[in-house]
Amino acid sequence: MSPDYLLTSLIVVLLPGTGVIYTLAIGLGRGMRASIFAAFGCTLGILPAMGASILGLAALLHTSALAFEILRYLGVAWLLYMAWGMWRGTGAMKVTAKSDPVNATKIIRDGILLNALNPKLSLFFLAFLPQFITTNATGTTAQMTLLGLIFMAITFAVFILYGFFASTLRRHVIERPRIMNWLGKSFAGVFVLLGAKLALSAK
Repeated sequence: MSPDYLLTSLIVVLLPGTGVIYTLAIGLGRGMRASIFAAFGCTLGILPAMGASILGLAALLHTSALAFEILRYLGVAWLLYMAWGMWRGTGAMKVTAKSDPVNATKIIRDGILLNALNPKLSLFFLAFLPQFITTNATGTTAQMTLLGLIFMAITFAVFILYGFFASTLRRHVIERPRIMNWLGKSFAGVFVLLGAKLALSAK
């Protein structure tokens, strides 16, 4: 395995994106256990993009303006829906000091959809993975699958660390309702900005 691939993947995963923000929000709002579910969901959400890249469907997405636009606006709608839930303090995204039961299924589902409905992720894998394929070797599909799985493993590990950081910070603010409420509204604003960024983005 190329050290360049590992280093590049780590840098990409560390950059703040929807998955990172989601995991931080869940960690701050619901605690460490919930953030692990969030990290797991976001990691699973990589599978559609990775599979599309390996099967060549991402190339179709790149060439078809209609397919790209449909997926993009579905992604925007989902981001705004999650922002609304965070603003109202409802569902898995709520920031609360209470020890409410954690709905693992909903947290994982939301994390999956965050990445699965992002067309930019499929195009990223289409451009990223082939750079590290050994051209004179057989089994290109197997190589890309292995690279994708390693990327997912790095994602899960890094997101766990983000969740740990958020849950640690939570312990210092959990007894301050005004701060918790402010954090919830702030994350809602961030999701609106991410939705606007995706809506205004081009291929």
